[in-house]
Amino acid sequence: MHAVSDATSQRPHTGRTLSILGLAALAYALAQTTVIPAIPDLMSALHTDESGVTWTLTAYLVSAAVFTPLVGRLGDIYGKRRLLVVALIAFAGGSVIAAVSASLWIVVAGRVVQGVGGGIFPLCFAIVRDEFPRERVSRGVGLISAVAGVGGGLGLVLGGLLVDYASYHWIFWLGAVMGIGAAVATELLVPESPIRTPARLDLRGALVLAVGLVLPLVAISQAHDVGWASTRTLVLIGAGLVVLALWVALERRTEEPLADVEALVKPPVLLTNVATLLVGFGMFGSFILIPQLAQTPTSTGYGFGVDATRAGLLLVPGCLAMLALGPISGIVGGRVGNKVPLALGGFLTALGLALLAFAHGSQVEVIAFSVVMCSGIGLAFAAMPNLIIEAVPPHQTGEATGFNALVRSVGSSLGSQVSATVLAGSVVAGIPTDAGFTHAFAISAVVAACAGAVAVVIPRAPIPARAPALGEVGAASPLAEPAYSQEEF
Repeated sequence: MHAVSDATSQRPHTGRTLSILGLAALAYALAQTTVIPAIPDLMSALHTDESGVTWTLTAYLVSAAVFTPLVGRLGDIYGKRRLLVVALIAFAGGSVIAAVSASLWIVVAGRVVQGVGGGIFPLCFAIVRDEFPRERVSRGVGLISAVAGVGGGLGLVLGGLLVDYASYHWIFWLGAVMGIGAAVATELLVPESPIRTPARLDLRGALVLAVGLVLPLVAISQAHDVGWASTRTLVLIGAGLVVLALWVALERRTEEPLADVEALVKPPVLLTNVATLLVGFGMFGSFILIPQLAQTPTSTGYGFGVDATRAGLLLVPGCLAMLALGPISGIVGGRVGNKVPLALGGFLTALGLALLAFAHGSQVEVIAFSVVMCSGIGLAFAAMPNLIIEAVPPHQTGEATGFNALVRSVGSSLGSQVSATVLAGSVVAGIPTDAGFTHAFAISAVVAACAGAVAVVIPRAPIPARAPALGEVGAASPLAEPAYSQEEF
């Protein structure tokens, strides 16, 4: 059951709300990759080695993976706008902690606090569903989804600029300013959602889920240093999978669980999450590979020998294509079903990666083929949350899209670490070989093609039977609640 809050005021124009939500999403998305160009500077400034500085990435990823479903669920219970403001303030606070410190472990602590911002995306999706007219929901979700990919690419550019012309501290100050600005705008200008799910928070389930996620994610993030077949990696991954299996069994027996497992294993949701994992793999694999290729010395015969800023700029045209195709994906999905742009996106991403695998000898080729790849990512990323939103009732939007965002983070970690491992295995005289780049791009291409294949078999969600009566409280005609039978939930 869901409850409707006492909201009687006029809902604001959706364009203003979408702009604010886009800023919130961009702040989080940038933080995923702005640190990557700063790794050498961080190693020097924090007096650590590559293994130590990797924790600035790992801590953020693990924290976001834990908090994404938790914050999404809290939004369903206590109000999406309220929790979005909390997530943004936590993100800004973590940014400030990391910005003012010159100690590795304090910077890592700041990144952990930043990770609370992982709940920003599911909360934004839920607000769009609750507040926007039905015909604008797909496009709104598509635009915010595109920001996830665009922010990842632009983060490399901004990170490079700040490292080349300022210092790593400004990477975190940028996140703090954007987080505070988005929090203030959200509090003042975004309406609170009228849809709530009164429940007790399943803290036991949240703790078990956190342990199950942390163990394999730490293993994945460190695998390229200690080896994928090492005892440490295999034990951590195995232990994490066992804990996650126990979490599923625990949630099935919990009266008010953190997540409705029965909803998550329904074919439309489960297959969409599988496709999300695979597309995330391909996207972040390429975001790691292209800058490294560009910064490889020209003496190798295949590198471009550019600085961090120029390397990041190679991804800008692709990011613009991604941003343009996000809303288009929503329009296409609204007419022919969202699994169509997801499938097309997976196959188009695979095509771009395959072209990069066999033709990356010039900057023109890299730009052109990355545009193809990013166009596919833009189509796919926009379709994923729309498929999830179609498949669950409104009161589970934050919870379900939170798990979708979590799966994307895991795919991103896998893609970046597998690419790093492939390159590390090809190193000669401290420099990855051309064959290493070819193999890494090709692996990402195969994985992205599998995402397209999975999308093809996603079953259509039940057709909504009626719209919830929210007009009485002034809400803008949200998506109709799907007609789920008792047997399905």
